[in-house]
Amino acid sequence: MIALITLLDILTPASLVVATLLSAPLALAALGLSRSTTFVLLGLILASNVIAGWMNALRDGMSTTDLGNRLVSMLAAILVAGLTLRARQVSLQAAQLAEEERRLTRERGLRTLVEAVSGPFGQAEFVSRAAEALRTLAGAQVVEIGSVDRAMLREPHAISPSDGVSRLGTRLSLEALTQPAGVGPVWAVSGGDVLLARLSRPLESDLLLLLTRPTAPLDVVQEAVQTLQPLLDRTALLDDIHARQAQLQARGEVLQDLIYAFSHDLRTPLLANAVNIRSALKGAYGPLPDAYCATLRNGLEANATLLSLADQLLLVAKYESGETDDEAQSVNLREVILGVLAQLQGPAADRSITFETELEGVTVPGRKHDVRRAVQNLLENALKFSPANSVIRVTLQHEGDEAALRVLDQGPGVPPGREATLFQRFRSGGAGGGTGLGLYLTRRIAEGHGGHVTYHRTVRAQSVFTLTLPLETL
Repeated sequence: MIALITLLDILTPASLVVATLLSAPLALAALGLSRSTTFVLLGLILASNVIAGWMNALRDGMSTTDLGNRLVSMLAAILVAGLTLRARQVSLQAAQLAEEERRLTRERGLRTLVEAVSGPFGQAEFVSRAAEALRTLAGAQVVEIGSVDRAMLREPHAISPSDGVSRLGTRLSLEALTQPAGVGPVWAVSGGDVLLARLSRPLESDLLLLLTRPTAPLDVVQEAVQTLQPLLDRTALLDDIHARQAQLQARGEVLQDLIYAFSHDLRTPLLANAVNIRSALKGAYGPLPDAYCATLRNGLEANATLLSLADQLLLVAKYESGETDDEAQSVNLREVILGVLAQLQGPAADRSITFETELEGVTVPGRKHDVRRAVQNLLENALKFSPANSVIRVTLQHEGDEAALRVLDQGPGVPPGREATLFQRFRSGGAGGGTGLGLYLTRRIAEGHGGHVTYHRTVRAQSVFTLTLPLETL
């Protein structure tokens, strides 16, 4: 075209600048071709003007008007190329902005979909939330979700809006049940008015999604379905966890009831047995041989051990179940310690063990019986593992806003490597041995009162247990 118009321009008089006609194809080329190609065409058009003007000048001469017309033709070509390129750039930017807006809208919709169905939901609530969010994202008139069982739509089921015509409990058509070969995760039926998709459930029937007259593009619906699949898998996992938790809770309640029943039923005969043994030792049944009295005393001691175990089991069951909401009262910790020490004087004297005390008067809020049990566990533990003819040092003092009870003994201490498990359940052997409940229960009581209990070994090979409880505030 450039060559033909250039030839025509040469053949016509100099006053007729036919090359001006090249501005139209130049504009079309600038809209459809690359930027570099447009500049090449512009160069050719300018060269065409120069050649035609030079040839006309040689033939007809060149007046000022002819020269002006030629310059206007060249400037028009430059202006048309520049404006067209600019218009093309603006058009591309507008298209990019529109595409970016579509992408952001889709991402916002998917994010809203994820937020709507994320959370500790069961499958029933997941399906309900997914139907509502998917209808908003896809712009569908109705979205219905349900499991497919024997060609019928079953629970879990949801429809949005709620007043839509539900297919729950009705037999589905064959095209709704059969996914055509070679299609993606979403396919159309009913002449394209309804989109279908499936969400798989490993141990249960699939969920069928039905979207009536959606306005969103098919790829958006496909991406939404692919986003829902891992979230559904997570929901199924949460359902399984909740079911297992319910089973564990039921088993825990049974075990707790058994512990309560065992401890209660154990205490009654033990108390009666203790009364009979004491009566026999006091001569209620006449004089008894010394060997028989010694046997009765051993039985009374074993009886007391079993009563203590029953009491600890009851406390363990209470703290494990969280039933520690009894009303707190002021507990004089010094009086509690002195009471326990008075109870242990007999067993300590039998082994020539002495208690040295340095007790400040402190008051803590709590449950007196539980606090006494914690103190008793520490002192009995020290007495049990202290060698004969040794000293157990017991101190009680203020430390800031806490009361610290320390029990120091000269026993063998905790075997290496057992310190980390010392206050756990059923950890026997060494200090803290026996039933394996004493130090564990002490820890639970301390934590239940806002305190803690610790153990360490001194450089003089002495064991120190420290019970710390918050002081009572006025």
